[in-house]
Amino acid sequence: MDSNEQQIVPDRRLLPADNHVHTEWSWDASTAVMEQACERALAIGLPAIAFTDHADFTAWAFPGQQAETPVVRVIDTHARSGLLDVDGYWECLEHCRARFPDLKILAGVELGEPHLFAAETSSLVQLRDFQRVLGSLHSLEVDGQLHYAPTVFTADTAMETMRTYLAETLRMVESSSIFGILAHIDYPMRAWPKTAKPFDSADYQEEYRAVLRALASSGRALEVNTGGPWPADNVLRWWREEGGEAVSFGSDSHEPSTVGKNFALAAAMVESVGFRPGKHPIDFWRR
Repeated sequence: MDSNEQQIVPDRRLLPADNHVHTEWSWDASTAVMEQACERALAIGLPAIAFTDHADFTAWAFPGQQAETPVVRVIDTHARSGLLDVDGYWECLEHCRARFPDLKILAGVELGEPHLFAAETSSLVQLRDFQRVLGSLHSLEVDGQLHYAPTVFTADTAMETMRTYLAETLRMVESSSIFGILAHIDYPMRAWPKTAKPFDSADYQEEYRAVLRALASSGRALEVNTGGPWPADNVLRWWREEGGEAVSFGSDSHEPSTVGKNFALAAAMVESVGFRPGKHPIDFWRR
């Protein structure tokens, strides 16, 4: 093998842990395989990976069907729901830990709208030792029903809806302490209408800062999610200015090939605003 063919072994100290990965145990990632995600993490040099499969307690309704509970919480038709099979997930997790001893594998869960389902989420996280618990806002209430947030955005109402989304995110942060990481504060950007005024985080600085201030005061971490449009540099600067101490990285991968997606670029951006790697590979980055 000549010098041009030598395999480059990645330096895993340069990349953060991926704290937001989905597998076949998530209702929206049926083709993902936990073992393949581990293989991908090792191949690209990640020091650790956290499997944070979805746990959603929303009663989902479909066209022509009645909801399973008297309270109809509709998240349109973007996915079929189900509770997380904790026992099945855990068995798979332990299998991967045994098979991949050189990779730090963390147990996790992504809780949808945990402030609306306090009893259910509390019962779930007590079942096992989840090391990464994400809090996510995927839904917004419209006329008394929850709808999948991206479907609520229209060109005419995008700015108003974004403010509503951030206001509800603030309510989630202030009223639920069950999660340790706020996931994808940039979530609505994934469905920003092309004909709406171009998204500019500066238009919502007051709303962003309110969320970040509340999160910082609770001692929790803000996620930089590389699964869609990233939070702008100034959102991370506001996070630091509002007292935020910790940053978590998440690919939001729903298939093995996207584990650790764009992490080198994301790490450079986070470092540019004053956050640094911790002492251990699984640590959050801190100021």
